[in-house]
Amino acid sequence: MLPIIVLSISGIVALFLGFLKSRWILMPLTLLFILAAIVGVLLDKNGMSPYAGAFPTMLSTDNVSIAFSGIILLAALFIVPLSRYYANQENAQPAEYYAIILFSLVGALMMTSYENLIMLFVGLEILSISMYILTGSDKDNLRSGEAALKYFLMGSFATGILLFGVALLYGATGGFDLHMIANYVHHSGNISPMLYLGLSIVLIGILFKLSIAPFHFWTPDVYDGAPSVFTAFMSTIVKTAGFAALYKILSVSFSDLYGFWWVCLAITTIATLIIGNITAVYQTSFKRMLAYSSISHAGYLLMAVTTFNAYSQKAIIFYSLAYALSTITAFGVLIIVEQTANDKYEAFNGLGKRAPLLAFVNTVAMCSLAGMPLTAGFIGKFFVFTSAADNDMVWIMIIAILMSAVGFYYYFRVIIAMYMRPAIESDVDNEVVVPGIYRTVLMLATLLTILFGLAPDLLTSLF
Repeated sequence: MLPIIVLSISGIVALFLGFLKSRWILMPLTLLFILAAIVGVLLDKNGMSPYAGAFPTMLSTDNVSIAFSGIILLAALFIVPLSRYYANQENAQPAEYYAIILFSLVGALMMTSYENLIMLFVGLEILSISMYILTGSDKDNLRSGEAALKYFLMGSFATGILLFGVALLYGATGGFDLHMIANYVHHSGNISPMLYLGLSIVLIGILFKLSIAPFHFWTPDVYDGAPSVFTAFMSTIVKTAGFAALYKILSVSFSDLYGFWWVCLAITTIATLIIGNITAVYQTSFKRMLAYSSISHAGYLLMAVTTFNAYSQKAIIFYSLAYALSTITAFGVLIIVEQTANDKYEAFNGLGKRAPLLAFVNTVAMCSLAGMPLTAGFIGKFFVFTSAADNDMVWIMIIAILMSAVGFYYYFRVIIAMYMRPAIESDVDNEVVVPGIYRTVLMLATLLTILFGLAPDLLTSLF
């Protein structure tokens, strides 16, 4: 509760800071606000927050919600400095950018700690509306406006579906509280068909937001049209909050109905893995490849939810952090490369000679996303596959391993371009400038990717 209060107040303060003529203070203060929220999470964890347990039927704090909240705030701490390029543009409104980012974090944290379906809905909408605005924030770019409109229409459609499902669950159980619904499911001898229908529709709404196949079709265009820094925000923070919400509702309210929902999730998992990985192979744009890659990684995370055993929770949390670190690094490199060239694979040709640091951190990120050993991505996939094997879902694990092999192809295309292809003639004389703050973020994210790959216990021992 304390980090939500801190971020809400911070967002309002950031808006008023827009009256200042100097812009340089906005980003440091935003980072300071996020650090204050992280302190709030730690106080909640140790029970030292004055608001701990203030609204137990609406929001609650446990080790799982704290872990997801920590990942979200850490990702935000890395992404905000990468926004410097956009915030410094002449027509930019940095106070509004940072205020919306802070408000979106409020929604994301509500999705990790909700105890009531109304709070889930409110958190989801705060996060979604913020993302619609940020997607269309590049007003001079028509693709940005198109992506925002598409995101808004598809997101609103998904929200309507979700809300209809929530209404059906209320009609079947008489409440919005997760534990009340769980009590009905556990003790009712004859479960109402309305509850099955409501659960199915709620799942469709959430899977739509998570860009799970066959509800993924909006993702590539929206990711491609949004400014890269906000695409990074979308593919890490929104995805982590979404999977936290999905795992919570299934584990708390519907664990007794596992036999009903696991089949649907298993089918969508396979479809997501195949569509995401195969389609990524044919992309010529690094940014669109990352968009389809995000769909495939949603498939791995959904696989951990589907198996639903003692390993699932650890697998989802670890995988979310590993994916967030690597994706932020990849988008950070893309933001710098885009300033001198474009987002095609060819723009990365010869980067190993022109900017060795960028090439190195991007190589580690690609290896982690592919699941190479000694990276956090490898440990994340190991946990997901272990979860499937423990639940005797070897068949789904085999499909996931085959799709991981496909992933090696498109991730290594970037590495080959950076080290084995000469720079295209028009880029040879373009100097690749890496600002100090970008360098710091990229190196920290890379260091953590390698550190958690070598010593995963440093993270898993915390939850």
